[in-house]
Amino acid sequence: QTTSSALKGAIQLGITHTVGSLSTKPERDVLMQDFYVVESIFFPSEGSNLTPAHHYNDFRFKTYAPVAFRYFRELFGIRPDDYLYSLCNEPLIELSNSGASGSLFYVSGDDEFIIKTVQHKEAEFLQKLLPGYYMNLNQNPRTLLPKFYGLYCVQAGGKNIRIVVMNNLLPRSVKMHLKYDLKGSTYKRRASQKEREKVFPTYKDLDFMQDIPDGLFLDSDMYNALCKTLQRDCLVLQSFKIMDYSLLVAIHNMDQAQREHAMADGTSQADTRRPAAQKALYSTAMESIQGEARRGGTIETDDQMGGIPARNAKGERLLLYIGIIDVLQSYRFVKKLEHSWKALVHDGDTVSVHRPSFYAERFQRFMCNTAFKKIPLKPSPSKKSRSGTTVPRRS
Repeated sequence: QTTSSALKGAIQLGITHTVGSLSTKPERDVLMQDFYVVESIFFPSEGSNLTPAHHYNDFRFKTYAPVAFRYFRELFGIRPDDYLYSLCNEPLIELSNSGASGSLFYVSGDDEFIIKTVQHKEAEFLQKLLPGYYMNLNQNPRTLLPKFYGLYCVQAGGKNIRIVVMNNLLPRSVKMHLKYDLKGSTYKRRASQKEREKVFPTYKDLDFMQDIPDGLFLDSDMYNALCKTLQRDCLVLQSFKIMDYSLLVAIHNMDQAQREHAMADGTSQADTRRPAAQKALYSTAMESIQGEARRGGTIETDDQMGGIPARNAKGERLLLYIGIIDVLQSYRFVKKLEHSWKALVHDGDTVSVHRPSFYAERFQRFMCNTAFKKIPLKPSPSKKSRSGTTVPRRS
């Protein structure tokens, strides 16, 4: 219940201090113990010789694994001054749509980062994952898994508020027309009435199958890149025995946006500013799969704004913004399963081993057979269409 502005202020003061003090420490390789370090600094409201005065209540700010996270940020090309500038230069923007988890979400003024409050258990789980998780990232920075750039805790008034800084999947500068949270499961996977009444609802698997029964069509290189990336990411999650994650898919319909612009042009000047490209490396949907953003692929768009080009069954041009979310929630699910099965099976471990692989397989099967499809190849009239008369693509 800490007021939001005090929390936002404390986060910005804390991050400014921790990133600043870190810059005085020399660069070096990350050691195993770096993953377990927690640095803590007290911010009295009247200020101290280390911290500035501020007009919030006294608070303590903790930074988890500072050296390790600095290394990860570097991996994604995020320089300390850019990180600070993004998070602390302008007020953080609170997103009204707090997920089912009841977490608070803030986005940095420049759209680069999302700050999400997490529960104690999730923060603990992330700390456990760090060494293995980032060994994977090091070998493979192109991934749809969430990219964690920092884990912090604000202690005030006897409360601990833990926050994680992540890549922002949905740039606010691009209007999303539809959004789905897909798990590859159909059991109870329909958006609730309450969700549907929101301005920008998040639909689920059954809604997707109803709204987009033919799936989303990608050019074959893009499809292969996407499925290969999903397969590898699922393997990583499975190795951590993580399940219950989702693929967030947000769809910007370029043709619909053009129609909306045309209608708006009559009434008001549409905002024609190009969104600034995201600075962090591999942070756009396009970069996070293995897809080479080749110009002149099957689907040409004047500006992909980081989205993955696709079509729907009507042949409309789409940009997809996707990422795997909710990878920290699984411990509850795993524990519940383990307990209920141990009664039935003597060796409870076999359960948790089989389950994540079953979840991963079902997840991949749904994404690569139902949700995403290859654009069927046509006998090639393409030479004709290149000469200038473009044939509208129909899938």
